[in-house]
Amino acid sequence: MTLSTLMLLMRVGRSNAEALAVAADLAAQFGPRIVGVAARQASAHAAVRGAGPFEPVDHDPRKFVAEAAAAEAEFRAALGRVAPLDWRMQITSGPACDFVAAEARSADLVVVPVDGHERSFFPSGEAEVGDLLMRLGRPILTAPSGGAGFRFGRALVCFKDVREARRALLDSVVVLRAMQTVEVVEIVESGTPDDATRRLADVRDWLARHGVEADCHALAAQGGVAKQLAALAAERQPDLIVAGAFGHSRMLEWAFGGVTRELLLRSDRCVLASH
Repeated sequence: MTLSTLMLLMRVGRSNAEALAVAADLAAQFGPRIVGVAARQASAHAAVRGAGPFEPVDHDPRKFVAEAAAAEAEFRAALGRVAPLDWRMQITSGPACDFVAAEARSADLVVVPVDGHERSFFPSGEAEVGDLLMRLGRPILTAPSGGAGFRFGRALVCFKDVREARRALLDSVVVLRAMQTVEVVEIVESGTPDDATRRLADVRDWLARHGVEADCHALAAQGGVAKQLAALAAERQPDLIVAGAFGHSRMLEWAFGGVTRELLLRSDRCVLASH
């Protein structure tokens, strides 16, 4: 397992400093090629324009092209000395997420900037983190606003014995091997503690065979899982959270439910997530 190609989603019309810092730190550790991507969906036909808050705010393709050029300059200035670079920009007729997902075919990991203060339901015409997770077929690594790059210190893996969590664990191995400490935690909502202990023993042994030494713990559920994980993160202060993203429809509690939404959009630290 290697990290040979990293893809970075660049937002246009604003700074990408945090995401660029995360990409630079990953490049320094793993030496990948980095592909920068910027995309926005073209405006709707004039007959349906102004139909309500779901119409993208910015309809001017010339403005997007100019802003994308500025984003490319920011991308190359920040990363040109640390990794081979490629740049891809597109104004799309369909959802921007479809273009980004297609470009991710060559990537091992996609870095996505997130801002917990944004309204996640208000479309901008750009690719959104929820849609990306559903469509990429690749793990994402969020770069939260206010962050200061990526530190290879402590990782907290939120485990649950379901497909999405197992996928996230597999997708994160290459990064986990570079972390100083790794802790795997399962919040036990049903079953017995012995069942959880047996599951986590398997996880610990599997990680060890892939070069990752991890401490594994089962914790009894106390209140909401999202709040318990948030409290655990506040106590442990991890540099990275690894989690599976759960859900089936974007209209079903914002795609993934409260736990994933809180981890992805409200966390003040990097989150590696898979669906």
